[in-house]
Amino acid sequence: MPEGDTVWRTARRLHTALAGRPALLVDIRWGAIGEAPVRGCVVEEVVPRGKHLLHRFDSGWTLHTHLRMEGSWRVEAAGTPAAARGLRRGDLRVAIGGPEWTTLGLRLGEVDLVRSTDEHALVGHLGPDVLGDDWDADAVVDRLVGGPEGASVAAALLDQRLLAGVGTFWASEVLFVQRLHPWHPVTALGREEVEALVERVHVMMVRGREHAVQSSTGILRADERAWVHGRSGRPCRRCGETIRVAPLGQGPGQRVFFSCPGCQGGLAPTDDGRPQAPLGARRRR
Repeated sequence: MPEGDTVWRTARRLHTALAGRPALLVDIRWGAIGEAPVRGCVVEEVVPRGKHLLHRFDSGWTLHTHLRMEGSWRVEAAGTPAAARGLRRGDLRVAIGGPEWTTLGLRLGEVDLVRSTDEHALVGHLGPDVLGDDWDADAVVDRLVGGPEGASVAAALLDQRLLAGVGTFWASEVLFVQRLHPWHPVTALGREEVEALVERVHVMMVRGREHAVQSSTGILRADERAWVHGRSGRPCRRCGETIRVAPLGQGPGQRVFFSCPGCQGGLAPTDDGRPQAPLGARRRR
């Protein structure tokens, strides 16, 4: 799922293309949502909120979208064959176009059109945004130190109600950098450890948002962008131990999480220690 840095970059591209211009084209292909409240209205701004995107119009309405796992927004020059092809796509969910640019929301996971005064119903549950103007490190530290009871530090970082924008990439990377075991209870950490963790994830994501692709190392080559994420079965860049992958959480919300047992205090509780082949490696028959 695209994380806060990817959504931030997407919002910046959409804002540059649409802000201050009338929405001459509004095509929402999601249920029974009607375009009348925003068609022809000026796009005031496009802003990120954690993993959510908000198009705000001068009519007092907001288009809310969420990329989920496969969604994306494309920007094409208005009136070009590329824009026309995009409008014919079967996976198009929203199109917003101005005099110069046509923006295409493909495979989006959520689409809502609400009065701007009601945005809180969609994003009001989110904690401070790691990349937002509302970022409050002290408030996030208080939330993590105070719970949720029994949650691992990795699960707490991924809880959008505590802080918004962190996904499995940045959670895996920051816990590796801080040498913290992902499955360690968050409430068992000392306050200074949590403060350092919160500061680090903020610094890493602020730096990372300027890259065209996700990179925690600062290197953009495909095989060198991450310390641990996506590197199970490969040697740790720091200690040489083999990077491991294990499930985090249970049920439909379960995710895979990467860590180095050498740098981060051992295996995951469900990891039996058996050899793990690198991701993408073919299994021997």
